Formats: sequence, C-alpha cells, structure tokens
Amino acid sequence: MPVAWTLDEIPDQTGRTAVVTGASSGLGLVAAEHLAAHGATVIMAVRDPAKGELARSGMSGNLKVRRLDLADLDSVRAFAAQLRDEGHEIDLLLNNAGVGAVPHAHSAQGYERVFATNHLGHFALTGLLLDLFRTDRDPRVVTVSSAYYRLLRGGPDLDDLAGAPATSRIERYIHSKQANVLFGMELDRRLRHAGSPVRSFLAHPGMARTSMPAQASGWAERAVVNFQGLLVARSAVRGTVPLLYAATSPTAQTGVLLGPSLRKWDDRVHARPIVAPGNDSGLASRLWQVSEAATGVRYLSPYVELRS
Repeated sequence: MPVAWTLDEIPDQTGRTAVVTGASSGLGLVAAEHLAAHGATVIMAVRDPAKGELARSGMSGNLKVRRLDLADLDSVRAFAAQLRDEGHEIDLLLNNAGVGAVPHAHSAQGYERVFATNHLGHFALTGLLLDLFRTDRDPRVVTVSSAYYRLLRGGPDLDDLAGAPATSRIERYIHSKQANVLFGMELDRRLRHAGSPVRSFLAHPGMARTSMPAQASGWAERAVVNFQGLLVARSAVRGTVPLLYAATSPTAQTGVLLGPSLRKWDDRVHARPIVAPGNDSGLASRLWQVSEAATGVRYLSPYVELRS
C-alpha cells in the first residue's frame, strides 16, 4: 500500500552521520539540507568542492564538503581514505550522484562514463566505507535508481564495460540504472547472508526537475523529456521524498523500489516489486563479480554456499 509521508516526518537524526553523493545540487542538495536540519552530520561528497562550499554556505547545520569524483576510482579511494583518517563513523550512505544521457566518453580507468559514474563508483564507494558503519544505529545504504530500468531487456552488457559508441545515450543510461537495481538487490542479499545489520534500500525520485533531464540531446529525446515533464515532473524537493523515506523511515522496506506515484500531485511513497531484469539474481551475482574485477574493491564475497 502507498504510504503518505512527508519530509516533516524525518526522525531526529542527531548523532547520525550521513554521506550524500552529488550533494551540491538537485536531489542530493535537498537530501543533505533536510538531513542536517534534522540533526545529522552530513558529509557532502561532491566533484567540485567550490560548488559544494557555495551550496553549504546557504544551509544551516553540520555539513562538511569533501571531494569525490565517482568517475575516477582513485578519487573514490582517496575520499574513503580521508574519511577513515578523519575518524568518521557512518550511519547512512546515500548513493545519489549520477549523470544522465551524456555523450559517449570514458572514465579515468577507461570504462564507459555513465556506467562508471552511476554504478562502478558507487559499488567501490560502498565497499570501501562498509566497515565504517556503526552497527547499532540502524545503518543504511540507499542506492538511487530509476523506474526506467524496466524499459530494456537483458540488463547491461557486462562483457564490454568500455561501452560501444554506437549504443544510444538513453540505452547507456538505462543500463546504468539497471546496474543500480541489481547492485542494491544483491547488496541486500549479501548483507543478510553475512548477518550484517546494514540494510540496502532502493529508491527513485520519478521525473524530477533537476539538471539531469536537460542532458537529453536530439529533437526526439528532448521532445519525450519535455512531454513527460509536463505530465509527471515534480520539484527536486518532492522528488527527494522517496529517497529520504528510504534513508530514515522506520517503516521503509528493502527488496522493493521506493518511489513516487506516476501522478505528480500524488505525494505518497509507493513500494513496487522489482521486475526483470532487476530481479535476476544470477545477473546480479555476475555484475558483482565484474564490478569487483573492474574496481579492485572486493567485499561480502564468500557467497558461494548460498547459491549452491
């Protein structure tokens, strides 16, 4: 059943530490602001620290800006090492940052940039921070995906992480969102198998008015985005509601995709079952193995006996 929930219902976050990626604008900025307003210490993980500091100056609360470029695995490692050196413990990781349908390019390590930013960077970040989570404070990882993950069959091409230039921008984006769902589900399974108190949630904002839809190119993509925007686009604040519900609400569920209604005037949070290809546990397991090999970050790996 849909849940009527507002940002005013965020529980007291005093004493909790949250890492929010992409926190200098859009959904990440809104999430950081509301978490800090409810007492959390928020580490704003941003690609451009100057932009992050400018955003932080307009907010109140305990917010810290740290540099993180998810498209560069060296930056991910440096960010995790900095938090460790500073003695941080973590209660929440909000894997929010992402890029949309941008031109074909490669990450610092040679992977297709959208897949590297939206999935590989967050996969590595989660693994590098996992042992910093406090076990007694309702620790959570929230990975932001998109309901678009259902639109293509088969899932991402795990044999070609460099990405074929001929693949369309929207296909590359959807493949990265499929990877987000597969990762969030597999992380949940592995955490449970390990007996970890950390829980993995999946959420999506619907179509929100952020900079990401503006990255569409070509008349056809822009026409679709503009038409959808008139019908279903909501503000960044309203788009952040499902993310913060997943991040803070005692009633939030794992194993589902938490998101808004298709009707933009309906503010309830819907918990929708994960469908193909996101519910393919075999594909999720292979994605995990491929991601470990690509990033060099290995965690929660002794999982063979659960599959046998």
